[in-house]
Formats: sequence, structure tokens, C-alpha cells
Amino acid sequence: MGKRPAFDEIMGMDGDTPPRPALAALGRWLEETPDDELRRRQEAAETTFRQLGITFAVYGDTDTRERIIPFDIVPRVFLADEWSRLSEGLVQRVEAINAFLDDIYGERRILKDGVLPEDLILGNPQFRPEIAGMRPPHGIWAHICGIDLVRTGPDEFYVLEDNARTPSGVSYMLENREAMVRLCPELFREYRVEPVDSYPDRLLETMKSVAPRGGASGPVCVVLTPGHYNSAYYEHSFLADSMGIELVEAADLVVDDDIVWMRTIAGRVRVDVIYRRVDDDYLDPLVFRADSMLGVPGLIAAYAAGNVAIINAPGNGIADDKAIYSYMPEIVRFYSGGEAKLPNVETWRCREPQALRYVLDHLDEVVVKLVDGSGGYGMLVGPTASRAEIEAFRAALIAEPHRYIAQPTLALSTVPTLADSGLSPRHVDFRPFVLSGSKGVQVVPGGLTRVALKEGSLVVNSSQGGGTKDSFVLMADSPYQRQTQTMGGMTQAQGFGV
Repeated sequence: MGKRPAFDEIMGMDGDTPPRPALAALGRWLEETPDDELRRRQEAAETTFRQLGITFAVYGDTDTRERIIPFDIVPRVFLADEWSRLSEGLVQRVEAINAFLDDIYGERRILKDGVLPEDLILGNPQFRPEIAGMRPPHGIWAHICGIDLVRTGPDEFYVLEDNARTPSGVSYMLENREAMVRLCPELFREYRVEPVDSYPDRLLETMKSVAPRGGASGPVCVVLTPGHYNSAYYEHSFLADSMGIELVEAADLVVDDDIVWMRTIAGRVRVDVIYRRVDDDYLDPLVFRADSMLGVPGLIAAYAAGNVAIINAPGNGIADDKAIYSYMPEIVRFYSGGEAKLPNVETWRCREPQALRYVLDHLDEVVVKLVDGSGGYGMLVGPTASRAEIEAFRAALIAEPHRYIAQPTLALSTVPTLADSGLSPRHVDFRPFVLSGSKGVQVVPGGLTRVALKEGSLVVNSSQGGGTKDSFVLMADSPYQRQTQTMGGMTQAQGFGV
């Protein structure tokens, strides 16, 4: 893939041109607001995040202090028609992921029909044979999905990876919006932006909708956390508080006669739905890791008996596997009968000899990833890697090719970002959140934009020095939409009220 300039989501393909017509007013705001004022507002937001305890820890880092994810004051904007197309593709993909999980732990039609190699599933460490034959309440496996997207042009969106296990980051989406409303109210007077603050209510309704029983006063839902030492503990606490449900640890739950109970000062309360933020390995020491202190003994037996819903369902990790990702176009086609509306990034499966040869010959051009890697770890970005790093990856690929996939180095879109020297383009990706309940699939109108704060970097992960931005989804009746409808696509820039 030849190099080409990155598409700037506000300025278009050429940063020297006027802003994209629909975003002219945002471009004007950036031009007229001094950098010092933008920086003051950004620092105010970060101070609030620190006071609230919105922090994370980097495992294995010698610096054990928790830190905030840097916040950038310049929003990323999706036009209404862009969002409509993205939503259709996201719903199709998540429905396919649910059908795939239901199938591989059930009839395995996709394997019988030869669409996927059998060993890719049954020999995959993320496949949980202990779950085979079980079916979650209402047949829904992936209740909460975070589908990572990248953009390379005005109408070019690609899925970078799927997160169907325990996707994180939604608390940043909510807190970023709250900060923007408080610090940049003029933007919300200018543009009609879809709200995201309904997410906790939508999540709770999704949880209740998959409860195996109603109960006299409605289903009892809880959030299960590994504890306050977990890097995402703030989010666990934040979501439980926002939904008005209990945040529990393993010691707060007990299974008796295949029913899950929560210990309270008023006695035991039956639990119907568990939003777990504990990985499969640690979920139930009687089924998975026997040394786990984070799980609930007997939980999988209660789940198998149909007495509790677990969100997301055990065994979902295989849908996150990057080798499985490479087959998603075929998976979508198999279960939906149509072509994927959101394409994958071109992917070479290093387990295949021809693909391995290509990757080994082009290591300085491609991005290589562990199939079960996350957080930016176990990854080689060829164009920016040192010779020693490339040779180390070459040896790893030759030794265990099945553990890796490779992708071309894309020209990820950029958004103006407040750097030390002032506003400057930085590469971004995007994680929208998709909820699946018994009443259907819904896409939250927003998401988590992650930004690579280092100039030229394509790595957006917070553990690798990335930051976040608010993500505006404009309503169909925003000023720009009315103008483009009535003025044949020409948009008049408007000033901001203060």
C-alpha cells in the first residue's frame, strides 16, 4: 500500500484547505479560540478527572502510580448520515458475532460447512469447551460490544478489531461529554449533538431484558468487579452507581442449589443478572482456574441451569481473537446472507504459509499483532520499528506463526489536537458501544475516540501514551443538515454565541 496523506476529519484531505463544509463553524471556533484558552479548558477537565479518580494503572510498569488518560478538548464529529451508515454496519456485525458464538458452542454449522478451519476454533485457547452445549438466557452472548473502527477517507471506515469479552472505556465516553458540555457550551449551542448520558439506562434495560426470571419486584442486577486494584475499577464503580445497582466482589456472592445469592446486611438476595468485569479464567474456580480468588464457586453451574444471566457470556473471548477477526467477512456472510457493510482491514493470517512468506518479506511495511493481544502490547509497527525490533519479530513469527496476524499500515484519519506547539493533526480510532438485549440491538450515538498524542504515531492505546476525545454525533436536524438540504450542499459558516 503506497503512502498517501491522512484524511483530516475537520479539514479534509488537505490541511491547507478550508474545513469540510459541514464543519466550517467548528473550524472557525478552532481558529478564533486562542490556544491558551483551549489549554485552560483542557487542564480544567483533567483536574476534574483526577479529583473524581478517573485513573488507570499500567500492569508491569515500574511506575505504579495510577494516572488519568489525557483528554483533548477538540471534539471528533460524525455527521448524521455518516452515523446512520456506521450504525447499520455495526448492528449487522454484532448480530453475526452473536450468531457465531451461539453456533460454535452449539451445532457448529459453520465448521461443518467448511467456512472456518475446525482447529482455528476447537484448538483456540479462547474457546471454552466447558461452555459447549450451554445457551445463555434468550440466546444472547455478546450483550455489550466495543467495535474498534478506523477511518481512512471521507467514506472509508474499517473495523480494526472486535471486543466482545469485557470492552472498557464507556466511562470515558460519558465523562468526556460531561466535561465538554461544561467547558465548551458554545459548541452545543451551535450543533445539535446526540446525547450519550442515557447509556447507563440503556445498559440496565439491556441487562433486565435478558434476565431468566422477572421476580416480584423485577430482576436483580449487579456488577461483579475483581476489586479496587483492577485498572478499570473506576469504570466498574461508575457504572454500578449510574445504574443504581450493587457493585459486588466474589465474596459478596454465594451459589446455593444452582442459584446465585448476594449477601446483604438484610439477608440473602437472589441475583438474576451479573455484569461481570472478571475474565473467564477467574470467573469460577470450580470450572476454570482453581486458584482464582476473584470468581464465584458454582457460578457456571447456576448459569448452565438457566438461573442467572452473565454479561457478557462466558466463552465470548474467541470472538475477540484476531485470527477469527480475519474471517469476519465470511462469518457475516454465513449468518446474514449478505456482504459485510463494514469491511475488515486487509489481514494476512501468518498461520498460512503464503501469508507468512509475504509478511516476513515486508516486515518494515506492515503491522504485526498477536491474535490474542490487546492494549497495544505484542505488536510491531513496521515503518517505525527499529531493525532489532523487526528481527526479534521475525524470529517470533518463524517460531510460532499461528500466534500472529499482519495488516497494512493504514493512513489513519486525523483530528486537530492540542499539542505543546498548538493545534496539530493526530491520528485517531473509534470505539462505539453496541448493546444487544432480548428486544434487539442498539448502537449508542457516540463512543470513545482514542488519539495518538505522539506526532506521527498510530498507537492510540492509553497504556502506550494515547489520549481520548469526545465524539459528537450530530442529529439529522442539526444546522448543517438543514443547510445542506436547502442550499444544495453548500454550508454557511455560523459564529458561536458565548
